[in-house]
Amino acid sequence: MSILTTIDGLPLFSTPAEALAYGNANGLVGYHTHLYQGVTGYMAGATHGQAPSSSQGIATSNSGSDLTDDSNVNVY
Repeated sequence: MSILTTIDGLPLFSTPAEALAYGNANGLVGYHTHLYQGVTGYMAGATHGQAPSSSQGIATSNSGSDLTDDSNVNVY
């Protein structure tokens, strides 16, 4: 899986398929997007609030300075 960064300890993936696979493995439905350094990233869960509070085994960092939530929600 290609992880762009983490936000609040949660992985931000480079493709929707990766976010959906992660979500499926963690009991989440759909995905939502964030903009990170000018690139759209995909996070599991229909909203950021639906995502679990932390991700085990994910080891990347995020300064937060290049991050925005573009509020796109996709439920599948």
